[in-house]
Amino acid sequence: MPATVTPITPRRSSEPARTPPPRARRPFRDNPRLILAGIGALVVALVAILAVANRTPRFSPDFLAEVVLYALSAADLTMLAALVFVLARNIVKLVIERRRARPFAQFRGKLVALLLGMTLGPAVLVLAVGSELIRTSVERWFNAPMDEILTSANQIASDYYHERQMLVSDQASRIARTLSGADLTSRDVRPIRDLVAPDVTLQRVQMVEVYRIGPASGALPRLEPVVDVAAPALPPGYSRAAADRLAAQALAGSSETRSIETLGTSGDLLHAAAVIRTKDGRAKGVVVATDYLTGDLAARSRRMTQAFENYNQLRVLKRPLTGVYLSFFLMVTLMILVGAIWMGLYLAKRITRPVQMLAAAAREIGAGRLDQRIEPQSNDEFGSLTEAFNAMARELASGRRKVDRSTIELERKHREVEGRRRYIETILERITTGVVSVDATGAITTINGAAGRLLSLDRTIVGQPARAVFDRADLRPLGALVAGAGRAKAEPAVQEIALPREGQELHLAVVAPALEGESGAPEGVLLVLDDVTPLIRAQKVAAWREVARRLAHEIKNPLTPIQLSAERLRRHFADAPPGARALVEECTSTIVGEVESLKGLVDEFSQFARMPSPRTVPTDLHQLIADTLALYEGIFTDVRIEHRFGADVPLVRLDSEQVRRVIINLVDNAIEATERRGHIVVETQRDAANNIVRVFVADDGPGIPPVEREKLFLPYYSTKRRGSGLGLAIVRRIIAEHGGSIDVGDNVPRGTRFTIELPC
Repeated sequence: MPATVTPITPRRSSEPARTPPPRARRPFRDNPRLILAGIGALVVALVAILAVANRTPRFSPDFLAEVVLYALSAADLTMLAALVFVLARNIVKLVIERRRARPFAQFRGKLVALLLGMTLGPAVLVLAVGSELIRTSVERWFNAPMDEILTSANQIASDYYHERQMLVSDQASRIARTLSGADLTSRDVRPIRDLVAPDVTLQRVQMVEVYRIGPASGALPRLEPVVDVAAPALPPGYSRAAADRLAAQALAGSSETRSIETLGTSGDLLHAAAVIRTKDGRAKGVVVATDYLTGDLAARSRRMTQAFENYNQLRVLKRPLTGVYLSFFLMVTLMILVGAIWMGLYLAKRITRPVQMLAAAAREIGAGRLDQRIEPQSNDEFGSLTEAFNAMARELASGRRKVDRSTIELERKHREVEGRRRYIETILERITTGVVSVDATGAITTINGAAGRLLSLDRTIVGQPARAVFDRADLRPLGALVAGAGRAKAEPAVQEIALPREGQELHLAVVAPALEGESGAPEGVLLVLDDVTPLIRAQKVAAWREVARRLAHEIKNPLTPIQLSAERLRRHFADAPPGARALVEECTSTIVGEVESLKGLVDEFSQFARMPSPRTVPTDLHQLIADTLALYEGIFTDVRIEHRFGADVPLVRLDSEQVRRVIINLVDNAIEATERRGHIVVETQRDAANNIVRVFVADDGPGIPPVEREKLFLPYYSTKRRGSGLGLAIVRRIIAEHGGSIDVGDNVPRGTRFTIELPC
């Protein structure tokens, strides 16, 4: 029995139970009731064909040849067309399914071919043998001896009847001649009876009727019966009507003066009429003689005649009758073929369809659609297989739901862990502290951007052994620290390590704690790096500020007495001889000049030590720079100062006086670096993403070596032949107190480029 695949929508446990879907309707051509009805119709059709075949001898020739034969031919052609259509359709369908590699297409093709061969071969053989048998039988029915026998028998019957009719006719003529002299108008009919009675008595005839011509009735004469003499053997039920009609015909001059009257099973009466004429030839009456043939003799004669007529009729219908029987036989054969082929195709489909649907449902389940179910429609092995398949599908669906729930939970936890991981990675990427993690095997597992920037490493080192990575000359102190972290028992202490970077010294505060799991087993080492270079620099600046403050205090106190003493000496020796006065003037001028220089140095020390806090207000940076650069117009003829301002630079909160001093200091340094013959560019840019404004001061001088760039901003360090070395230190302090930063680098193609970053 076929099975129907019914998809069932999976539902969650919290949803209310749903009514099961209705059973899929069985295809019309697969309905067992329809098949049983078709078988019944086939049986009825066969019975009807047999009934029609048995009634063919009773059909008229025209009806048999024109109606029955044509109807059977049309039915045969229709059934043959239906058979060819069904076969062609199913063969084409099987070929297409086989080319498309449909499941069980080859098996169905072989099964249909086997059933078709088992049906078509015997049916064609039976049709050929039966057709030949029908043709042979018909030929035997209409052979030459049978024609001669039936023709002779019919001729004998005809001759016998003709001879008896001629005898009766002769007797009627003789009696008419005898009565030609008799008086038929007399009321005494005994003479007439005496004349005709001997013929009846001697059984020449069985009955004699004499008519006379009465008064005319209209245009025709009227006959009146005169006398009738009948033999005792005449059967009852005789009627004068036939004799009266025959007498009237004879009197009227008709050539039909003989007739046969059938009395059913009693026999036949042979009538013959003769006109009674006078000597002058005038008709005066009519005599009718009748002879009797018994029932057996008449029946035999009629049967011979009927057999001959039937034989002639069948002989005329020889070809139509052969065609009718052949059509009957062909129709039965075609009906058997159609039924057998239909049943064969139906059985092939019924056998392969459940397995095909099981295979299709198995493929659906293999594709992940576990809601496939097959509706069982039988209690046989296919039904058991369907139930087992549905049970398997239910178990798989239940397992899939459990797996889905577990997967959803795992995905949720994975998303949480992934979010936490991304959060931690984001924090690690955003913090300025460098972090490097090493697992228990000694391989680097994590390095954030700050660590890579501080150690000049990239992320390609992840997965490499830490020993090989930290084997670089400048990183060996870190390698030793990581190697010793796993063996240390106490809490690790923070160590300061100095690393050379591009001619500068990078100070790092490093700590390497060991990582332990929940069970206390070592899982690796975490290396934490913090850049303390600005702190060291600030400490140095603070120390220099303290030195400057104390130097200013210690130096400034004796300068005034020294200057006053030198001036008193100059005034005291004003009246001295010229030689002495010149010497004193020279010495006191030197003393006063140097004291003034020391006072200027002390003023710079004091300013560096006690820099006032900036008073920031929103300021147009471009206007401030333009006003500052205007101070240099016309002073240095060989120096070209150019400004390039960004278009979207907003107002910046700053102290105008302090920032002006920064620009003047940087421009003065650039002029000195180019030896007052060069090109200086002051440029501004806005970094909207970081909300800062950059100011660039670039020159095309000889530049500054990388090893000296970090020292430029330290107090009392200068590359010029004169100066205190506090200018760039004061610049850095001003920029730092504005919340910005300053850096120095190479200019392209040559020279030095200072970069100032100020918050908007």
